[in-house]
Amino acid sequence: MSELPILTSYIDGHFINSDTHFDNINPVNGQTVARISEATPKMIEDAVISARAAQDSTWGKMTVNERCALLHKVADRMAEREEEFITAEITDTGKSLFQVKTIDIPRGTANFRFFADLAKFNSGETFITDTPTGDKALNYSVNKPLGVVGVISPWNLPLLLATWKIAPAMACGNSVILKPSEETSSTAFLLAKVMDEVGIPKGAFNLILGRGSAVGDALTSHHGIDAITFTGASSTGKQIMRSVAERVKPISFELGGKNSAIVFADADLNKAIKGVTRSSFTNCGQVCLCTEKVYVHRSLFDAFIQGLKREAEQIKIGYPKDKDVFIGPLVSKVHQQKVLSYYQLAKNEGATFVTGGGVPKFNDERDMGCFIEPTIITGLSDDARVNQEEIFGPICHVSPFDDEDEVIERVNNTDYGLAASVWTENISRAHRVSPQLDVGLVWVNTWFLRDLRAPFGGVKLSGIGREGGKHSLAFYSEPVNICVHIDS
Repeated sequence: MSELPILTSYIDGHFINSDTHFDNINPVNGQTVARISEATPKMIEDAVISARAAQDSTWGKMTVNERCALLHKVADRMAEREEEFITAEITDTGKSLFQVKTIDIPRGTANFRFFADLAKFNSGETFITDTPTGDKALNYSVNKPLGVVGVISPWNLPLLLATWKIAPAMACGNSVILKPSEETSSTAFLLAKVMDEVGIPKGAFNLILGRGSAVGDALTSHHGIDAITFTGASSTGKQIMRSVAERVKPISFELGGKNSAIVFADADLNKAIKGVTRSSFTNCGQVCLCTEKVYVHRSLFDAFIQGLKREAEQIKIGYPKDKDVFIGPLVSKVHQQKVLSYYQLAKNEGATFVTGGGVPKFNDERDMGCFIEPTIITGLSDDARVNQEEIFGPICHVSPFDDEDEVIERVNNTDYGLAASVWTENISRAHRVSPQLDVGLVWVNTWFLRDLRAPFGGVKLSGIGREGGKHSLAFYSEPVNICVHIDS
């Protein structure tokens, strides 16, 4: 048996091993595919020192055109190594080849191109001030980088969501320290190789690998970090807020969701069924934007349930690279057990299982993996735990409703507020209902359709701030106003 590869941290332009390693597990079959070297406290300290030095001497002194030219080189090299990124992403997550090849990896590359181009237009305001006393002044603002930004990215969309933060942060002139999830470090390690290959100045990009309790906490609490951006669980977001409170550091959080879909009586039934199937079960339900609660007008309820059941039972589950596979496994055994515990909770709370509720059997190595059945349930109250707590798996609860005001109130009955989808052929209703939903994103007759310029983020326990386009640049930049008196 060949020796397993070791994924290491990348600090100050060097790949650095440590004495502590843990297994990187393939969720398809439970096999160890690599060893991950966990960063030590000294390595984290060195990463912060290196990032600060890059701010003071190289990366922070470059012009925006120089920085963005290098970021385009990063994108070019990522495109050249696309097959390696695809393989790494599939190995870590078990996602279908179709999703990884059409969404995750291309978007990771596109993020660098998009923000490199957008940053060139990140100009400040300029205006003339006339005062009541007759004084005049020229006011203009310049955008400065925050400094050293800690990026903590999740396991569900590892490369896409890491680059969604790294690209704008670096385009604005910040040095970055990336801490990916310990479950999915392979594409981050490959990205560090790309950064090294294209000549990103040492310290401008640093990668620290390890578990959240050992490495993530040390990063977020380090006094040398100027800002933290995090995507992940709301509970972790709360911990990070406590750790940065002492120094009042800027934070950007995209946290959990308990997202709803509303299917009105005038909806295109077939379109809604297919749309909700996709929004509930894509990536095995492991997308923060996935639908976990579906509200269907009573006149369509029975037909919708039958159609959704039919679609769910036709979903092909299996090896990521097999033809027509739509979903692979959950990311880990720990997460599989969490989702299964919610399936059991649904039974205990009295849910009716329309389909699913267990683990598929393959009679091969996949039975050692982390697969789970797409599941549809009905019959629970809106206040049931299953309808209030984020599950992050391929499950949705479907409820009937009778009128518009009722369903708006029910959708908003949650501590979360990330996304919702509205299915209706009445455009007036779409415009009327959408702003009344307490969420950051609303899709009408579609789902997961994104424009990189559009604001992305949630309300309540779903996050703080917005990412995307100018919103990302605003977070990663510090505007400084300069007021120059004009002599009369």
